[in-house]
Amino acid sequence: MSIVTIRGQLGSGAPEIGRRIAGRLHTDYVDREIIADVAARLQRNEGDVIEKEMPPGTLMGRIVEALTNSPMMEPYGGGAYLPADLIPLGDTRYLEALESVVRELAKSPSLVIRGRGSQFILKDHPGSLHVLVVAPLDIRVKRVMQDLKLDEEAARRETRRFDTSRQQFARRYFNADLEDPVHYDLVINTGGLGFVAATSLTINAFRAKARTAWRKGGAGGP
Repeated sequence: MSIVTIRGQLGSGAPEIGRRIAGRLHTDYVDREIIADVAARLQRNEGDVIEKEMPPGTLMGRIVEALTNSPMMEPYGGGAYLPADLIPLGDTRYLEALESVVRELAKSPSLVIRGRGSQFILKDHPGSLHVLVVAPLDIRVKRVMQDLKLDEEAARRETRRFDTSRQQFARRYFNADLEDPVHYDLVINTGGLGFVAATSLTINAFRAKARTAWRKGGAGGP
């Protein structure tokens, strides 16, 4: 089984490259589908899962989080419990469901998975290739302006917000520095490389690592 995980800074081109890789490998590209699967497993709506990807920064958010993750949940309002869909989703349940979904997906013969901590969850998965896509800030801002139809100031704010939320996500759930290259097999800077070249580099690295895993008795390559 051979898996490519790919994540990147906003405006780096990671989603576009991920879809191109999946097309070249004639396999599926999975992104937001993970949210739906985790929500279904937890019997929650997708908004609850999306909120877990954006760690709370408000005082109320921290209070709710502390109560939710308490080992003993007290009854709400004099002995009456809140309905399940109104109880805030705790980190432990969320992470268990996320890991379960990603590991289940990794049983596919081949797959391209975008983000959602897959590079950490599948770090020891045989035959997997973990890719980080980066680009200079100015180039990313220009791409965000074009893709989201924003002015430069709004694009910079959105870029900072995205970068910060992703970094917090990695620290919160995986105790990891999201952009530490040690977590990746391949780091691609699309400031100097186009998406087509980045796709080809990833395909070559993917096949090389898959062959190495096959020789060692792990997953077979394409």
